[in-house]
Amino acid sequence: MKIIKSLLPLFVVITLSYWSISNIFITDFFQVHDNTQVQRVFVMAKSLQDGIFPVRWVSDLGYGYGYPIFNFYAPLSYYFGATMTLVGFDVLLATKLMMIFGVLIAGITMYLLGKTLWGKLGGIISALFYVYSPYHAVNAYVRGAVGEFWAYGLLPLVFYSLLKLIDKFSWKYVVIGAFAYSGIILSHNLFAFMLTPFLLLFVAIHSFINRNFIYLFTSVLVIGLGLSSFYILPAVFETKYTNVPSLVGGGADFRDHFVCPQQLWSSYWGFGGSIAGCIDGMSFMLGKLHILTTIGAFILFSSGLIFSSLKLKDKIKKNNVKFAFLTFSLIGLIFSIIMILNISQFIWEAIPYMEFLQYPWRFLNFVSFFMAIFAGFFIWWIEHIFKQTRLKNATLAVSVSVIILLIYANGKLFTPQASVNVSIKDLVSKENLSWTTSKISDEYMPSSFIKPLSYNEIPDGKISENQHVEVLYEDSNTVQLHASTKVSVKSNLMLNIAYFPGWVGYLDNKKIDLREEKRGMSIEIPEGVHSVDLFFVETPIEKLGNSISLTFLFIVFVGIIFTMKRSRSER
Repeated sequence: MKIIKSLLPLFVVITLSYWSISNIFITDFFQVHDNTQVQRVFVMAKSLQDGIFPVRWVSDLGYGYGYPIFNFYAPLSYYFGATMTLVGFDVLLATKLMMIFGVLIAGITMYLLGKTLWGKLGGIISALFYVYSPYHAVNAYVRGAVGEFWAYGLLPLVFYSLLKLIDKFSWKYVVIGAFAYSGIILSHNLFAFMLTPFLLLFVAIHSFINRNFIYLFTSVLVIGLGLSSFYILPAVFETKYTNVPSLVGGGADFRDHFVCPQQLWSSYWGFGGSIAGCIDGMSFMLGKLHILTTIGAFILFSSGLIFSSLKLKDKIKKNNVKFAFLTFSLIGLIFSIIMILNISQFIWEAIPYMEFLQYPWRFLNFVSFFMAIFAGFFIWWIEHIFKQTRLKNATLAVSVSVIILLIYANGKLFTPQASVNVSIKDLVSKENLSWTTSKISDEYMPSSFIKPLSYNEIPDGKISENQHVEVLYEDSNTVQLHASTKVSVKSNLMLNIAYFPGWVGYLDNKKIDLREEKRGMSIEIPEGVHSVDLFFVETPIEKLGNSISLTFLFIVFVGIIFTMKRSRSER
């Protein structure tokens, strides 16, 4: 009975989040900006079926030449979607489940944080304001930024664990925080980069409460980085083999994507893109109820300090952690809004690598986070005010009214532009994978790669035949190629596989050099019948990343075992 009572608020949050995910269920398929989600889940599942883990290379994208997308593009959400495929769901439903989980986890984690700060009722309010943030709807139904809203969903869990550690050390919360931080990195590496100043601010403020907190925070950070090293190291040190620098500038120059102040209050809800100026094809509004609730929280807080007869000053002293977090949230909210507006251009230009963030309005993730914190605080403060009067039960009525207004106003935003009736077969067809989807995201191809101009230029097999080369046998999967060739004269054998240092080749079981070409690779092959074998193996930096991640995973496991034994002995 006690467990049911403790889980009831979470059940309420999940139930009331229904309107944020209902349209994912009912639509066959819907267009979003990043219209590659089903295809990425499909190729991730295929790579896992071929025995690859961690998945780095996929064979069907990259114009059919393959490329190491998951070496650089944060893979966590696609591991989830691919796992759903492997357990029996079709790839479209698996993709929907991936999106649904990503949306719902925001409410679950924010409830945990909100409950820690403001109690159960305040936690519910914070969770629902977080779920029904307009920018959350933009990410899910307009942009299709799955990795970004997965990171958004894990964000509260980081601060939940850190808050718990301020009170007292517990290995459990170190592990939760480390996995949450690692999960953000593996969901959206740019989000993790943006999170850095907020973490530093949090530590600076809360270290005054617990001087040892900086060591606990460092342990969470180091373990989180260690767990995700298998992804971080290649993403940092092997980018030079790709065309990722092409993402900087052009239509994605951050100078063209600052938000005008009036757009934060009201802006056109559309399914287009972001452009220079104040008339964009997508919305950047914060939500009127979010803004009014935040303003109301400031008013209540200020009035409580003025009218000391309510004895709220004493409550501030007793709840120093809460008010330290509120101070952090206030500074974080102001900073986030500034970073969205063009007054922050000098900051963007001064800090290295900021250009890779591309869009200043990504900071709306953090604006939504802090406004959800203030919404929970608003209810918590009202509750304590009403306890001083005869209106003790009025808090519930206010909360219900706010929830109804929130879902009525923002629930309708969680709707796709249009449903598209398309078969799974068409979604993952060779043409869709190697041409339509590949054109959307090809930045991880080699920088020297010459893109095909039409689908007809995409090769059928992994080895090109010509008048001197005949392919007698060819068999391949994601990370292997085995072939037998007959060559009339000494020739360069063209391999239709994008160049990457992970590939190694063998001719008649003897290792040979692979030469990078404008499209694919080549080997020199003499006259006669020969066997050709290619294998995709991990590079030294990838192996190092794997080793570090496994080491930290072992440390976490040992820590859990030690903590459990210690807990039993204390009983």
